[in-house]
Amino acid sequence: QVQLVESGGGLVQAGGSLMLSCAASGSAFGFGVMGWYRQATGKQRDLVATVTRGGTTSIAESVKGRFTISRDNAKNTVYLQMNSLKPEDTAVYYCNAVVRDVYYWGKGILVTVSS
Repeated sequence: QVQLVESGGGLVQAGGSLMLSCAASGSAFGFGVMGWYRQATGKQRDLVATVTRGGTTSIAESVKGRFTISRDNAKNTVYLQMNSLKPEDTAVYYCNAVVRDVYYWGKGILVTVSS
């Protein structure tokens, strides 16, 4: 059974940094594309960043230059380094992993950026 467990969220002041981690387990086939999405209160879930198994990344324009995604294939872990955080980055952040065209999700972790 595939499981994704996020960690590293919390409260930070505007301009600060946080690193989110997501540990994936339970796949006999490894993990394909992994990524982060976020959902602010009352809004839809939006893509933040993705990274392929080979390390190719894609970053949403709204966070480009501030957020960096990376992964450690040996640990089946994906990271999201968030710098220069803004109040509008406040959201629940969800880890995502694709296994044989099936999308799996973590439970989400709250990031709150105070002004």
